[in-house]
Amino acid sequence: METWELDFEWGRIRHRVRDRFGKDALPDLNAMLFLIGIQELGRWKTAFTKEEKQDLMHVAVCRLLSYDGHYRFAGRDADGWPHWELLQPVPKRELDEQETLLKAHIIRYFNELEHEEE
Repeated sequence: METWELDFEWGRIRHRVRDRFGKDALPDLNAMLFLIGIQELGRWKTAFTKEEKQDLMHVAVCRLLSYDGHYRFAGRDADGWPHWELLQPVPKRELDEQETLLKAHIIRYFNELEHEEE
């Protein structure tokens, strides 16, 4: 995907999420990871602890990196939390490369959700 295409799609997805939740500000990368974590958890609470928020973001990153074959869904624990098995190490990347990769996978994730809703 060209840089301009990624930027356009990233903006489109952020606007869609903002509008869906009726917020004024566009969600940043961390907010998008948090939302994906909640989606993968499959339930909502009015408040999550700091540790739960970190766990949700970890779940989201594992889910997104499963697109590249780095992780595989391993199941849910007794509390219903999803767990992922590392299949192959994630290569070290510069911060901007990491963000670009995550944004591209977030776009794919939300596009897949959009098609499921149709």
